[in-house]
Amino acid sequence: MAAYDKADLERRMAGAVESLKGDLSGLRTGRASTSLLDPVTVEVYGANMPLNQLATVSAPEPRMLSVQVWDKSNVGPVDKAIRSAGLGLNPIVDGQNLRLPIPDLTEERRKELAKLASQYAEKARIAARNVRRDGMDGLKTDEKKGVYSEDERKRHETEVQKLTDATIADIDAAASAKEKEILGK
Repeated sequence: MAAYDKADLERRMAGAVESLKGDLSGLRTGRASTSLLDPVTVEVYGANMPLNQLATVSAPEPRMLSVQVWDKSNVGPVDKAIRSAGLGLNPIVDGQNLRLPIPDLTEERRKELAKLASQYAEKARIAARNVRRDGMDGLKTDEKKGVYSEDERKRHETEVQKLTDATIADIDAAASAKEKEILGK
């Protein structure tokens, strides 16, 4: 069986872009959105679990999020996870409910969020490059096995590089759009 699979590489690179878009949707721009808490994971029951598996998240007001924790014993860990997520939110605990007022974005906070968006984009670029490396390694392995000639390998390597360049362009476009949205430009 050939080690090089173009469809798998395309799927994995598209996954890197989708993952970035999911991460970027969690960065807020001054209004309440339930997707703001998507990247939050809570350590409970001996494992890290997404917040949406432990509580109901809603946006009852434009500048307020509400988190209703299902199990009372998880209120503390959920509070701690939200505070330590780096989102700049400070929950107000009210029984099994947590209220998260969304503060106005200061210029300093906007710059921090733009920097965070850049970090997310760099992680996605690294993921795309890792997929490229896997594809190139697979091609070299296939060439050694006799599946591809040297010319075929080089042609496929060019295809992989074009796919990588297109994926990184998508990543850069998504990150740039989010940075403009955060900075209000």
